[in-house]
Amino acid sequence: MEILKRPLLTEKVAAMNEKGVYGFVVDVKANKIQIKKAVEQMYGVNVDSVRTMVVAGKRKVRFTKSGVAQGRKPKYKKAIVQLAAGEIIDFYSEA
Repeated sequence: MEILKRPLLTEKVAAMNEKGVYGFVVDVKANKIQIKKAVEQMYGVNVDSVRTMVVAGKRKVRFTKSGVAQGRKPKYKKAIVQLAAGEIIDFYSEA
């Protein structure tokens, strides 16, 4: 099971990055302890706290020639990670 799917790169999370807070899309079944270990292992930082939330999938409707096609996007889980003071994660580095 891959715990960290991808980092959240939104304006809101980018503003929190300056305070040592980072966001990730994680596996829906992952718990806070697994998320903390995965971030520490992947980026070599110390994590103070992890907050999680499950985002419900949006309803999608398309009007086609053959009628109305309805469905849902899948739900996903977000994790907001607070690092120890003075530590950073650089998503944009070339290395």
